[in-house]
Order: sequence, then C-alpha cells, then structure tokens
Amino acid sequence: MSIIVIGLNHRTAPVSVLEKVAVSESALPKALHGLVARDDIREAVILSTCNRIEVYAVAERFHNAFADIRDFFCSASGLPADEVTPLLWSQHEEDAITHLFSVASGLESAVLGETEIVGQVRLAWERAMTEGVSRSTLNLLFRHALETGKRVRTETAISRSTSSVSHAAVEMAEEIVGSLKGSKVLVVGAGEMGEGVATALSGAGAGVTVLNRTPIRGGELAERVGARVADFTDLGRELSRADVVVACTGSGEPIIDEAMMRAARAGSATPLLVVDIALPRDVDSAVGTIAGVTLRDLDDLSRWAARGIEQRRGEVDQVRGIIAEETERFVLEQAQRQAAPLVAQLREAAEKVRSAEMDRFAARLAGLTDEQREVVESVTRGIVAKFLHSPSVTLREAAGTPQGERLAAAIRDLFNVE
Repeated sequence: MSIIVIGLNHRTAPVSVLEKVAVSESALPKALHGLVARDDIREAVILSTCNRIEVYAVAERFHNAFADIRDFFCSASGLPADEVTPLLWSQHEEDAITHLFSVASGLESAVLGETEIVGQVRLAWERAMTEGVSRSTLNLLFRHALETGKRVRTETAISRSTSSVSHAAVEMAEEIVGSLKGSKVLVVGAGEMGEGVATALSGAGAGVTVLNRTPIRGGELAERVGARVADFTDLGRELSRADVVVACTGSGEPIIDEAMMRAARAGSATPLLVVDIALPRDVDSAVGTIAGVTLRDLDDLSRWAARGIEQRRGEVDQVRGIIAEETERFVLEQAQRQAAPLVAQLREAAEKVRSAEMDRFAARLAGLTDEQREVVESVTRGIVAKFLHSPSVTLREAAGTPQGERLAAAIRDLFNVE
C-alpha cells in the first residue's frame, strides 16, 4: 500500500485544460466518494486550486490506482484519455510526501512562496475528513504538511514580498497600466481571492468596487477594505465605467462574454485591462479580441511571476532542506505509528472485548471461588495474548516497509483502532 499523488498543474497543463478538470466545491463530495469506491484506492484528498488539481491517495496497487484516477480526470473534464494522460504526472511514497510538503511550502506555486496555498491544503484535507475518506494515513500526512508549511514560513524568507496569487495579479496590473492610484477597479468575486485582490488594490490607492453574486458577502468585503459595493445585476454597467477589472469568482463558467463586453465598451475609447484569475475562467477568451481591451489570465500571471522568482531563489535551498528533514521525520513517525502504538491499541481493544464478555457472564460465574475466578481470568487473558502474539511480532518486524504500512492500515480498519 502506497501514498501516491497524481495530477495536473500550471507547469504541466494550460489553463484551458485545468479549468476543465477543476472540481467545484459542490461536486467535491461525490468526487471523493467516487474515488474511494474504486478497488485500489483506500483514502483520498482532492486539492483543486487555480494552479493545480491533484489527487492524493492511499493505493493498494499503483498502476490500477493510476488508471482509476486518470479515468476520474477524464470524467471530470470530458476529455479522452489520450489527451489527458500525457499531461498527468505522478509520484509515490517519499516523492509524493516531499511533493505535498513542497506544495504546502509554496515551492510548487506559480508565485514562489505564496501563502494562500496553506489554507487551500487545509480546506482540501478538512473536506476529505468530513466525507470520511481521509483516514489514518492521509490525516497524518496532511497534518505534517501543514506543520512543514508553517515551519518554512517561520524559518525562511520564502514568503516575503509578493506571496499570493491575488497580490501578484495586482502587481502585474500595475506593471501593465502604471500606477493604480485613482483608477476605477472592479473586483468581481468576494471570496478568499477577491478579498486578497481588494485589499491589495485598496493599499495601492485604487478606487475599488466589489461585485458579488451574494450581496451580503460583497458588502462585508467592501466595508472591510473601504470599497464601494455594486449589485451583480449591474455587471454590464460596472464594466463600462472601470479602468481595470479583476475577475475571481470561480463560478464554473464565464460570467463576462464577448457580447456583454462589447455592449459595455460601446463608444468608449478608454483602455481596459481585464485580469482573470479564476479557475475555471470567469472571462471568455474572445473578450481579448475587442479593441482597447487587454485580457490576462492565469497562464499570463504564471509567466509574469516567473520573472520575480529570482528575488527569493536564495531561500529555496533552505526550504528544500527543511522539507527533506520533515519528510524523514514523517517516514519515521509513520513507521513508529505502524508498530508499538498500534500493537498497544490492538491489545487494549481485545482486552475490552474480553472484559465485556467476563462481565456478561458474571451471573453464571458468581458461584466460583476467588481462586477459580482468577484461573478463568488468567486463561482468558492467555488466550488473548497468544492470539495477538503473531500479529504483534509481524507488525513490529515490518514497521517502516510497504508491507508494514499495508498491515497497519488493515489492522486499523478491521479492528476499528486509530
């Protein structure tokens, strides 16, 4: 049994593919249960962000699990296997562990060291736990990943300067149009990404308008950042008055199409920059063909951010050193978890069953003398000890090996111990 990760990210696939395989919040429960329903997948966590969609799993057999997860991506995207497979990458065991720790540390992000990924990793894990598909192995892995991410940001400067996609989007906009001070900027979306964008824009001196499908949420964000709020039904009118638009709703389909933008731009000669950092995209690519409109998306942001990586490149070696230490610590903890604590828990569970049976037959044993009762206690304890001796020894001897992991997971599941 192995820990594996299979997925696509901004380095292996364009936004046009990433948006097709992205899993919405509402579709996540069904997707998670669909994965663990497969014969070779015991646990699963789906990490779906603007830059990646990755499936972390505990797999019985790697190649069968790979095929199952590939089919999941095909089903989610509607793309045939021969188009999806070349874009997929995979890792297993220590490489998979190191990858997740690198993701949580910001090394695998389009914006090196970005901080938003920590919350996204935590949310993905929490959702999998809620659905009951992340259990002993992945719970330990993701808990350790978050600890690694925290340590990296405490001990290194990897997250200083531009450290989030939302802030990078604002900085890219400033590079394209110049100072945003006094500019009219429309932020479409009031989620975590929208809040980051609106906060950065407010700090840059822009006149921010927040527009969101849920008016209350949009109003709350606008109040926090000192922005104006608009109703979602006024999107067309708000587009006509904006100098810059940042779209980040993650609605699942374009909310700004070519016809809407042409109507909004009718008679206007003022240049308009549209930055779409949603996945799937909020803005139809045809919008970029309209005269006077400049459209940038996550692919453009990735290329822009790559130029700034050198500013924090000196921290990468230190971060990788921390990740290597934490990977080694995780592997050791996993081995220890497989053996001594599990043996103790198994024996405790068996003792509870033995004691419960003694209590159940207490009335029929009432006529025994103290000496006779002690003989019965001794015999039943001996039976339990002899029965558990062989599995206990095997667990200890196999600790730290793939076989040990398989045995430990089976014991936890069969006897309901953690």
